[in-house]
Amino acid sequence: MKLNLKNPIVFFDLETTGTNIVTDRIVQIAYHKVSPNGREETKNLLINPERPIPAEATAVHKITDADVANAPTFKMVAKEIVRDIEGCDLAGYNSNRFDIPLLAEELLRSGVDVDLSKRKFVDVQVIFHKMEARTLAAAYKFFCNKDLEGAHDAEADTIATYEVLQAQLDRYPDLKNDIDFLAKFTMQNDNVDFAGKIVYNSKGEEVFNFGKYKGQRVVDVLKTDPGYYGWMLSGDFSLHTKKVMTNIKLRSFNQ
Repeated sequence: MKLNLKNPIVFFDLETTGTNIVTDRIVQIAYHKVSPNGREETKNLLINPERPIPAEATAVHKITDADVANAPTFKMVAKEIVRDIEGCDLAGYNSNRFDIPLLAEELLRSGVDVDLSKRKFVDVQVIFHKMEARTLAAAYKFFCNKDLEGAHDAEADTIATYEVLQAQLDRYPDLKNDIDFLAKFTMQNDNVDFAGKIVYNSKGEEVFNFGKYKGQRVVDVLKTDPGYYGWMLSGDFSLHTKKVMTNIKLRSFNQ
């Protein structure tokens, strides 16, 4: 089924040095942009992570240190990526939990501050897990009746994810061909930050989603335990989480 689009949507996938969104780096990014007029375009970039790629990561995606030795760093292509996804909704496979948080982290690390809060995020894995609960390769076989050649290559995974979403819309009548609906359907938590350390409660207030203050309003904790802010800023939290904390602190200070 052809996607019903109000805005362009970018399907993207990352290959990385590992699975930690705070400490790991991107080694490949591929994205497939679909416009409301039906135009499609693909871009595939190898990225020099400026550190050795662990053997266990190479075993998954087959990208070696030699492959990226002459590739640009993420900082060198960050603005190009932002231009390509400007005004677009984003989609991927397990993207809400991993690819979007890591992409946001790399952009902030590169000094590119992009507000993604108004974008719609469609996670095709969530649709699949809610309906069938399998891997991307199994999803591709199940929905598209094709074998996924080159799994764990970012471009192959990106195109497969796009095709799977189209096939999901054909298979499930309850899925509306509407990006707003799909974004809400695949949203697992009402996160404020991409890492999910801070979420909205039923009243739309920011509350902590971890630790000793879990469930408590951030603004209240900042008043009763001001040192907690400093602990988080110096701790092993993502740059985006720290940015959200700072924004809440500044907003409460100015009220």
